[in-house]
Amino acid sequence: MHEILNVQQCYAADRLAEGAGIESYALMKRAGAALAKVAMACSKTGKVQILCGPGANGGDGYVAAKILHELGRDVRVFSLGDVANLKGDAAGAHRDWHGAVSPANPEAINDGGMIIDALFGAGLTRPLEGAAAVLVQRVNTCGAKVVSADLPSGVFGDQGTLLDVHIHADETVTFFRQKPAHVLQPSRRACGKIHVVDIGIPHSVLDDIAPQIFENDPSLWPGVPPMSSAMAHKHTRGHVLVRCGGALNTGAARLAARAALHAGAGLVTLAADEKAAAVCAHHETEVMIALCASANDFGELAKACRASAVVIGPAGGVGSALRVDVGAARAKGLPMVLDADGISSFANTPDDLFTLLDEACVLTPHEGEFGRLFPDLADRSNSKINRVQQAAKRAGCVVLLKGPDTVIAAPDGRTIINTNAPPWLATAGSGDVLAGIIGALLAGGAPGLDAAACGVWLHGQTGVICGRGLIASDLITALPKGLQTQL
Repeated sequence: MHEILNVQQCYAADRLAEGAGIESYALMKRAGAALAKVAMACSKTGKVQILCGPGANGGDGYVAAKILHELGRDVRVFSLGDVANLKGDAAGAHRDWHGAVSPANPEAINDGGMIIDALFGAGLTRPLEGAAAVLVQRVNTCGAKVVSADLPSGVFGDQGTLLDVHIHADETVTFFRQKPAHVLQPSRRACGKIHVVDIGIPHSVLDDIAPQIFENDPSLWPGVPPMSSAMAHKHTRGHVLVRCGGALNTGAARLAARAALHAGAGLVTLAADEKAAAVCAHHETEVMIALCASANDFGELAKACRASAVVIGPAGGVGSALRVDVGAARAKGLPMVLDADGISSFANTPDDLFTLLDEACVLTPHEGEFGRLFPDLADRSNSKINRVQQAAKRAGCVVLLKGPDTVIAAPDGRTIINTNAPPWLATAGSGDVLAGIIGALLAGGAPGLDAAACGVWLHGQTGVICGRGLIASDLITALPKGLQTQL
């Protein structure tokens, strides 16, 4: 269940289910039953206050109220708006409730206990204001545990951004598949623990919907990293060439190089000038060092060492020399990870970069670097998914926008969102390690999107293994354990 559906696709799934002979009210009753089940597991005793909105989300709340009442819970139901205006399945669910419904006034909400938030679901399109906003603010300060239906009220289903007024849920119950707001930050944080529930919509409806967005998971990139055969040797596992900057800036490139080795590359070479090479040779044992005195030497070195992929950018030095390196690597047709200084070197001439790239190339910017290449897509109030998809299409390569919710997109629109990254990955050198991991996967023959998605997942998994207080080199040491969990 790794597909992620936007709001319109969720509506389409409901319609397709009805077309297959499944009554919409049957889906609502299952959704409400799932909501009640999670609420019972969250708090087995005490009063339950259920806030029902004017649409289908409110209908789920009425169904949950009936079930919880039958289970012996002390249930109070509140409606935001006149119940006489309810339509369709929501009206039917209200009739089946048979119990009292009070106006959803903030002063009627008691402190403590549990609240089921069935006010507004993913289809909300405008900020909460007036009575609804005051009610939500009361919910957030009353001290009750909150279980939200579909999404916390006030969160837009297709966005990851948060408005000032929204429910802070402890748990969220969503149906069939997750929506973008369930996996993007900071909206994911507002959901609390997320439960994805099968309510009987046939999985076959996805054939018609053809989703292109997925939550990252090893099942999306089978065979990556490749398992070595009994006849494998270092040359069959790929050779990564990493461009090194000046003598005082070798650390980032060395992190990328060592990460590439631990991630499975058979050979890794650091390309450095004479002074930087001396520094690298002092620190490195398994990583090879090759002299690369000028930018014009890089392409010939790549050919001479039979490189399978290149990593350019970690502390490489912003400027024309790095631009020449990129052109030289691409002239040889080599898959490439372009990170950090490699990206910033094209800030003034992004179109020159884009003409060099294809789907075997992976750009790995953070938000600042992303804005240098795609200034018109830098507004973070817009959907991160849409921004990265547009960037990948424009650049003609895989674009990986880093963050707690790293989004990876291919030029054809396929998009993967990573959710396993712990916050302590935000440390110096962590991105250099990621670049090296992806470089190794590219060198092993993985397509660009698969290499990027697998690399980000391994990066996050290894961060979890390391725990709080990690530094970038800890990630490299723990990579073998991360690989074992994936296998």
